Amino acid sequence: MDPDDILAIDQAHAWHPYTSTLDRDPVYPVRSAHGCRIELMDGRSLIDGMASWWCAIHGYNHPALNQAAREQLDQMAHVMFGGLTHEPAMRLVRSLVALTPEPLQHVFLCDSGSVAVEVAIKMALQFWISAGRPERHRLLTIRSGYHGDTFNAMSVCDPVTGMHHLFNRVLPQQIFAPAPGCRFGEPCTDADIAPFAELIERHQHELAAVILEPIVQGAGGMRFYSAEYLQQVRALCDQFDVLLIADEIATGFGRTGRLFACEHAGIAPDILTLGKALTGGYLTLAATLASRRVAHGISSGAPGVFMHGPTFMGNPLACAIANASIELLLAQDWAANIQRLERGLTAGLAPCRGQSGVADVRVLGGIGVVEMERPVPMREIQRRLVDSGVWVRPFGRLVYLMPPYVISDAELTQLCAAVVEVIAGRSGF
Repeated sequence: MDPDDILAIDQAHAWHPYTSTLDRDPVYPVRSAHGCRIELMDGRSLIDGMASWWCAIHGYNHPALNQAAREQLDQMAHVMFGGLTHEPAMRLVRSLVALTPEPLQHVFLCDSGSVAVEVAIKMALQFWISAGRPERHRLLTIRSGYHGDTFNAMSVCDPVTGMHHLFNRVLPQQIFAPAPGCRFGEPCTDADIAPFAELIERHQHELAAVILEPIVQGAGGMRFYSAEYLQQVRALCDQFDVLLIADEIATGFGRTGRLFACEHAGIAPDILTLGKALTGGYLTLAATLASRRVAHGISSGAPGVFMHGPTFMGNPLACAIANASIELLLAQDWAANIQRLERGLTAGLAPCRGQSGVADVRVLGGIGVVEMERPVPMREIQRRLVDSGVWVRPFGRLVYLMPPYVISDAELTQLCAAVVEVIAGRSGF
């Protein structure tokens, strides 16, 4: 197809994420992608500042991941996971158990990040049902969070910034503590944790679990909070016998400077969700890991099995690529590389500080955020960024960067410079 054919079909029939079918956002036809660059069909080359919604950590068309896909295709692309098993899935399960905190010994492979969250919540609910405590059916979380677009996941997203306020009347009603006020690198005072502590104590008898994104809150606000706050949450969950779910779909596999964000606080959750970077952006795959206590608790009560089973669970092709992606990450000094990205983002976005209309500039690991005082006009600012040779998709008041780990220093400099230039010249926004 030529670009006009693609755009005509897209205009008539395709429904893109978070868009209208009437007042449509512009789209840009892509011919190919290599390394950190997206090649448009009109010949323009864009430096990718989003890692395709944070998953393409190794960039595009990586030879090791391509080879893993080709080799697995010669064996089998898929086989059901009910009653069968296979090497790619077992290699992945073994790796995830080895890489994550010791209490997490049971791995449930699933389809996507939102499904991993649904699975985690169902695990927590079924754990208490099996224990004869069905009244423990609610969740406590913190505001400014985001956990996905399926129903239980929506119920624990921030009811304002989490994009799902339209559905509040039909969602399960969960309990929300204020977002942590203590920033990353700062201590967590008694006043910082007090609202959360009061809620978990008051609702302990109806709580199945606490769910949060450790250290970095993603699409709900791109906020970075104190590791001491997370330590206090873990201690309170232990004190009141409430399960802790850590949603590491966005933060897992090195993005924050640690392999998993929980490591900043030195804590282990009872249930952990992983996704996004798991396959390096090649195929959709996620995982929900549970402690022995959770898994054995579910299995020892009626009906004796966990009540979930996705059709494409443990997909061999996705698992093979995930194995290659993890091996590729661990074979390099990924921590030093993330520090390089942090330095580049810090220096590159520094000129935004103090600019009119800029509320905050913050960087952690491979994440750079420019928070504006008012919402940005996404269509216009994205058009200007594309014209500057970069692919960045702002939302709300946030213009943020989460580039592939393989981005070069020169590309990172160009990426940040484009953001600075567009923000500085935002007259009419």
